[in-house]
Amino acid sequence: MAYGVFAEFYDGLTRNVNYSEKADFICEIFDRFNHKPTYALDLACGTGTLTVELKKRGIDIYGVDSSFEMLSQAQQKAETEGFDILFLCQKMQSLDLYGTISTCVCTLDSISHLQGANEVKKAFGRVAAFTEKDGLFVFDVNTLFKHREILGNNTFVYDTDDVFCVWQNTFNENENSVKIDLDFFIPEDKMYFRSSESFKEYAYSIEDITAMLEECGFDVLAVYDDMLFEPPTKDSQRATFVAKKKFEITD
Repeated sequence: MAYGVFAEFYDGLTRNVNYSEKADFICEIFDRFNHKPTYALDLACGTGTLTVELKKRGIDIYGVDSSFEMLSQAQQKAETEGFDILFLCQKMQSLDLYGTISTCVCTLDSISHLQGANEVKKAFGRVAAFTEKDGLFVFDVNTLFKHREILGNNTFVYDTDDVFCVWQNTFNENENSVKIDLDFFIPEDKMYFRSSESFKEYAYSIEDITAMLEECGFDVLAVYDDMLFEPPTKDSQRATFVAKKKFEITD
């Protein structure tokens, strides 16, 4: 799934996300596990806001995303901040880097866009292939509770200066997925032009995610609630995983 039109309005529609706090949270995770990133990857980096925030904190980092449109926004953002950050257009499941990394972060439920265990394991396997032994993989996923109770079959409306957006969700109990239909009404010359995009997000249990990580060569060090150093509860909306690469994988 690659964002197209959504990329233009993504930052304006996600102003509720405090990327500075999220970067601080991730850096605190590194400190708690005595991890000092040498070369880091922001996987599914989107418009690069978190990438830039981590760069501001002295982390040598680059970004990967499957959307050219999102990466265009990321590149402009990095240049505005005066940073020379490499951005690559790749899917998580076919990640192919030029060398190894010590650290990988993947936030805002990007893993939840992957359909089925096979796709998740492909992504985990590609991260493992390029992560050094004892390197950290920190990511978050949507919970089953969020899909059923928060996103569910609800509709959300966002009205900004740049766009009027209707966000409609359809929950599928059989696959714990939410189909998201976005309708953008873009003002121009006293008229509105409509554009639409659709995608799905899938929820996986903590137990299943843990098993897939272990199968791909990671040890799970911790599972936290969203932005908290406490275990997820039954009504947590996101779970953050901290995993360590435990051995080298050879062909």
